[in-house]
This record gives sequence, C-alpha cells and structure tokens, in this order.
Amino acid sequence: MALKYALVHEWLTPQATGGSELVVQEILKGVDADVYALIDFESTNPESYLFKRTIGTTFLQHFPLARNGVQKYLPFLPLAIEQLDLRDYDVILSSSHAVAKGVLTGSNQLHVCYCHAPMRYAWDMTFDYLRSSNAGRGIPGWLTRYLLHRLRQWDVLSANRVDYFIANSHHTARRIWRCYRRPAEVIYPPVDTERFRFQPQKQDFYVTVSRLVSYKKISVIVNAFNKLGYPLVVIGEGPELKQMQQLARSNVQVLGWQSDDVVEQYVAQAKAFVYAAFEDFGIAPVEAQACGTPVIAYGLGGTLETVRDVREYGEAGTGLLFGEQSEAAIVDAVQTFETYQKTLNPAVVRSHALSFSPGVFQERYQRFLESCYKEFQERISP
Repeated sequence: MALKYALVHEWLTPQATGGSELVVQEILKGVDADVYALIDFESTNPESYLFKRTIGTTFLQHFPLARNGVQKYLPFLPLAIEQLDLRDYDVILSSSHAVAKGVLTGSNQLHVCYCHAPMRYAWDMTFDYLRSSNAGRGIPGWLTRYLLHRLRQWDVLSANRVDYFIANSHHTARRIWRCYRRPAEVIYPPVDTERFRFQPQKQDFYVTVSRLVSYKKISVIVNAFNKLGYPLVVIGEGPELKQMQQLARSNVQVLGWQSDDVVEQYVAQAKAFVYAAFEDFGIAPVEAQACGTPVIAYGLGGTLETVRDVREYGEAGTGLLFGEQSEAAIVDAVQTFETYQKTLNPAVVRSHALSFSPGVFQERYQRFLESCYKEFQERISP
C-alpha cells in the first residue's frame, strides 16, 4: 500500500517567495503530498505552482489582513498549527521556520522536519524584535516579553514531536542543537543554478541584490562604497529604498525593484557580488556564483559554507569573506579582493555553485527520507 504524505508549511502567500518556499516546491516535485499551511493565498494565484491545488488551512485564514502575513498574530500561531488534523497520513513532512513543526502526530506517524531556523522571534532575534517594535516598550513590552517566554517553552515542547530534523546548513544544525538539543542532518536547500547564465567576462562594477531592510545591512555596503568610490549597483525594494537613494553618492546606483532578467544580467556581468547579511544559509550568494561571479560576504552563518575564501582555497576559491558588518571591514575586503581578483576563475566559481543544485537536493532528501522511514518502522515494530 502506498504511503500517504502530508507537507506542512507556515504560510503560503504571493509575498512569501524565499528559500523556504523553494524547498517546499522542490519537495513536492519528488513527493506526492497533500499540502497544509496556517494560511494559503497561493492556490488562487494563477502565477503560482500551487494554483488550483487543494490546501488545508487554519482559522487564521479568515483573520483580517491575513493575506499580508500572520506574524502580527504571533501569539495565536501555536494554537492554530495544532488544529490541523493529520491523522490520516503515514508520513508528515514539515518545512518550518516558526511553528510548522508543531503539528500534532500519533506514535505510528513519522514526522521529518526540514528546519530553516528555530523560531527567530523567540530566540536569536528576541531583542531586535523588542527594540524595533512599539510592543517592546513600557507595560506592553513586559507583556510581549512574557509571551515570547511562553513561545520559547512551546517551541522546545513542539520540537519533541519531530522524529528527525534536517537543517539547511551546519550553522542551523548548531542552532537546533542549542535550542532543542536535537541532532540534525544537513541538506542544503535547492538553488536554481540553471536559471543564472554563466558569464566569464566581467565588467568594472560591483552589485548587491537584496530586500532593503535593516538586517541586510545595505546601508553599510553603500557607505563603504561611498568611501571607496568604486561603482556599485544596488537592486531591491523595501522600506529603506528612499534612504538608500539619498545615501548613495554618484558612484552608487540604487535601481529599486527590477525584473528577473535585469537582475540576472547585472549579477552575471558584475566584478563581484557584495553581501553583508547574517543568514542561516543565504541563497543569493550561491545564485551569484552560478553566474561565475565571485562573492564578497560577511563570514558568519551560511556564507561560511557556500563561499570559499580565495586566501584559504587559492585557485579553488570563489570569493572573499570579511569578519564584521562594518564599513571598514567591507572597504578592506573590497580592496583585498582587487588584489586577488585574477586568482578567481569564473568556471571554478560556477562549478562550486552547482553542488547546491535542485538535483543534489532531491537525491539527498529522498535518500534521507527512505533511511528515516526504515529506521522508524524498525523502532515501532513489535
């Protein structure tokens, strides 16, 4: 008898198009699973791969402004995810960066969680969240702190409902161990490397592509290039767009949102891709390398696993890492890159990126699922 699979993700909206959604899309290519989420506005989106697909949702689907994201309903997320009735399934697959792993399962159901990160609001971004939110101040601030405290308790409790964890990087695996004391298999997320055209001939400018939000540190990159005077192209939209346009000097072009074709053209032709964010994995640096474009990146988190520093790897290098999210560190890194640029071979950079292709993800994910199911059956058999 064929196994019945359910795949649970946090939320499915046209605005949610990051790495976790790419993982969901790739899993569904290899596994015939019914899909569940807190909210779903993708099955009615003609441009989505989920268009006209039946997707199970929770009571949050009917909350005001849910289409714009359910983060505003943070205290309700654990309760909502526990309302999904998955009793008819043999295998539960969750794609989780918040609460998806918290679905209720039975002792005879295998639950494998692909964890993009332990819940950021409750753990490593708690103080950033409190500092940037009005809810973090005064008497409401103490209520928010208490809610986050309870959320951490639920998060650890719900981790015990998972039989096997997969992490999107070794960095995330260490965070899973820190928060939940659970080991995790590392399977890097799929990157559509074929979408990005290999371009061995580079032009004399740098590029960064990002959502223009504070933690991406685009202002730090712009200020560094203001000092350097080197040409930089900034592509992306977000709340900091006007600020970046005002900050940029004549050598820095802030283009705002651009189509995929334009983005790919700039990334392929750039001398290097500059990346200052601290991410659990970070798909953008791998996409740049798929073009043969080396990466200058903040050397913490996922980039330590996706970018090979030319000073350590020599001719096998794919970029250069810097140690602080500061203007001075970026200025020094770019100047050092200018010295090492000829050592970097675009074909080598491209070849390294291919190790993160969807095919590699599929092979590793399917093999891990099979081994988990076999071990789980041996464990529950009388």
